[in-house]
Amino acid sequence: MPLKNSQYNAILRRYDQLRFESIRQLDARRQEVYAAIPQLRQLDEDMAHTAAEYARKAIVSKSDASISQFKSDMAQLEKQRKELLASHSFPADYLEPKYHCPDCQDTGFIGNEKCHCFKQAIVDLVYAQSNIRQRLLEENFDSFRLDYYSTEKDRRLGISPRQNMENILSCCRDFISDFDKKQDNLLFYGNTGVGKTFLSNCIARELLDSAHTVIYLTAFQLVDILESNTFGKDDDAAGDEDMFSYIFDCDLLIIDDLGTEMNNTFITSQLFLCINERLLRRRSTIISTNLSLEQLQKEYSERIFSRIISNYQVFAIFGDDIRVKKAIALPPA
Repeated sequence: MPLKNSQYNAILRRYDQLRFESIRQLDARRQEVYAAIPQLRQLDEDMAHTAAEYARKAIVSKSDASISQFKSDMAQLEKQRKELLASHSFPADYLEPKYHCPDCQDTGFIGNEKCHCFKQAIVDLVYAQSNIRQRLLEENFDSFRLDYYSTEKDRRLGISPRQNMENILSCCRDFISDFDKKQDNLLFYGNTGVGKTFLSNCIARELLDSAHTVIYLTAFQLVDILESNTFGKDDDAAGDEDMFSYIFDCDLLIIDDLGTEMNNTFITSQLFLCINERLLRRRSTIISTNLSLEQLQKEYSERIFSRIISNYQVFAIFGDDIRVKKAIALPPA
């Protein structure tokens, strides 16, 4: 599933628009400040003149002393500038550009490497993530409701659905807070409608908001991409960008509803490749499934089951079907 030239160019145009809008907004703020503080305009002109004068001297003399004096003079002018802004209740950075991504300053690149925001833009476009973005506005930790989980203790498990979910939520928050410190993986399993996908979306929202690349795929979508990469490619691709690699390289891969796809030997081998390769690259993965651990072991190879059990935090989620509760408007337990 390679990125087409037209798609690549659309992303680049978007960055052009972001930079243009940033410049427009900065100019509007500058005019606002100049109207309120006329002397600031002269100060900015002095700073520009000082920079140009020292640049000319540096070319002629190449003196370290000139450079040192330049830095000292500019620091003094910058101090005056900030004092003027503060005296008129403007923030110190009011006349600084405001970027959507401060890391690449809305260029999409850091040096010669694609910025994380560019990678996520590709993910959003090629893997049709826009529906996920919309869903994350509703499905996040702020809207997660524990009162849908019963406080009645399960006799077999010795814990109530609510207490179990409280424990899982705590582990999920640890997963997020430690995301950049250590590589970890999560497996959520349980019946339909107990909150596995919702919980995955909560984690996705937090990591997307902290500038990580996240790919969300149903198991069916993942299989479709793996098959397309193996059996057919589109010649209309941009450069040497292999979109197949994004599955292996993104910060977090979410595989939802594992077990709903049509399984066979090829799919099992490709799934193992995906899981194992991400483990080797120390990239985190979340898998959700309606299958029990016994069914998971039976449906997939021993190698897959062993990789998951050995390298994933495994959480059983149980309780009533929340979707049914919502559909028939029953009050939460």
